[in-house]
Amino acid sequence: MSETPAENAPETEEDVFEQKAVRLAKRERLIAERASAAGGAYPVTVPVTTTIPALRAEYGDLEPGAETGVTAGVAGRVVFSRNTGKLCFASLQSGDGSRIQAMVSLANVGDESLARWKELVDLGDHVFVTGEVISSRRGELSIMVTDWQIAAKAVLPLPNMYTELSEESRVRSRFLDLIVRDQARTTVRARAKVNASLRATFEQHDFVEVETPMLQVQPGGATARPFITHSNAFDTELYMRIAPELYLKRAVVGGIDRVFEINRNFRNEGADSTHSPEFAMLEAYQAYTDYNGIADLTQELIQNAAIAVAGDTKVTWADGTEYDLGGQWDRVPMYPSLSEAAGVEITPETSLDELVKLAEANGVDVPPHATHGKLVEELWEHFVKQHLTRPTFVMDFPVDTSPLVREHRTTPGVVEKWDLYVRGFELATGYSELVDPVIQRERFVEQAKLADRGDDEAMRIDEEFLRALEHGMPPTGGMGMGIDRLLMAITGLGIRETILFPLVK
Repeated sequence: MSETPAENAPETEEDVFEQKAVRLAKRERLIAERASAAGGAYPVTVPVTTTIPALRAEYGDLEPGAETGVTAGVAGRVVFSRNTGKLCFASLQSGDGSRIQAMVSLANVGDESLARWKELVDLGDHVFVTGEVISSRRGELSIMVTDWQIAAKAVLPLPNMYTELSEESRVRSRFLDLIVRDQARTTVRARAKVNASLRATFEQHDFVEVETPMLQVQPGGATARPFITHSNAFDTELYMRIAPELYLKRAVVGGIDRVFEINRNFRNEGADSTHSPEFAMLEAYQAYTDYNGIADLTQELIQNAAIAVAGDTKVTWADGTEYDLGGQWDRVPMYPSLSEAAGVEITPETSLDELVKLAEANGVDVPPHATHGKLVEELWEHFVKQHLTRPTFVMDFPVDTSPLVREHRTTPGVVEKWDLYVRGFELATGYSELVDPVIQRERFVEQAKLADRGDDEAMRIDEEFLRALEHGMPPTGGMGMGIDRLLMAITGLGIRETILFPLVK
């Protein structure tokens, strides 16, 4: 069957209003017929015996005109309909997007049933059909219908199945996006495969999955602005978590040496093509390793996830571009790579004044409450980031921007932290964790001073976390990675496409 745009696809709001009125009248008629075998507009269930994907898997290669002698009962959404006298055609679509043709003929269902089909069935309806599995003369896998009923009446029409929805429409009405667009359905399943792969890799390495609080007495674990709410039960101000880090480290102190969590974070900050106020985050901590060991694990996690989705570490993005996530990824130190790109030596001893002059000379914005570390990172993004083509671990960050990270074992003024850049954006970050409670308290105090100067992203002193550290935390490597961004790296999509229901105004 050749599929062409349906004649009753809505064009204007007035068309939608008129179609809704017509469909509501059909709904009333179906309800009035409830006592009959038709089952009404919304029956509790229909007697399906198989699924459209299962039929396609078993009978998808039938020769044109072939008959199987097999009777099947299937249900699906009507996404194409053509009524031609004594024979009506409809494409029924399952949730995964696979389709089968329903052929409703006068010879098989009779005058009354055929007339009811023509009068009551619209695009968007869920319909149950039963009949023989055949291949049409044009080679279309079909059900030669002997009986049918409405499974759920749609009172609003579908958008045109052959016209691309705008990005705004896709985001605001994801349920329609999932109906009409293959990529939307593929992305949902890709995300599920990614999460399953991550968990499988962690299981291979004897990690334990846990859940930590999303409502917290005070935020911590990242430099970010939190969302604030109020608990009526406790009559206190609470914060939506910005990171699970400080709780997961408590678990390591308690003896869960390999621990991870996949869950939601909330940051009351800007939204753009790589940032969302609500996002899914993976964090993991492994005792008795460091940032090099956790980098190895992160590479394995991502490469396994790519294989789970694409079958290979060489992935193809939505625009057709190929990107290779395979092999051993580069590791470049921040200060030397910045010095080489900027043409001037920059070290942890370079003064803030010198960095400000370099930034102003190159059109780099000097951030509010600028510190040496913040400006070094801004300059690195300006000079170096754009030239990274392969997945790259950027190593050894300034100490003042990384209050939870251990100082470098050989290089003064930097900490053992990396950021992983893939596809031009930061995908993950990893540390050799700071486990000395005395130094951690000093770092928190410095952060508190920044907060007093108006930096609303600075961390606060967390006495409960410090008390946990004082009971002894083993040497540990930790990492965090955005699940939404991991999907971006594998699929090439923007963040609002990788989140099923993103926040929109």
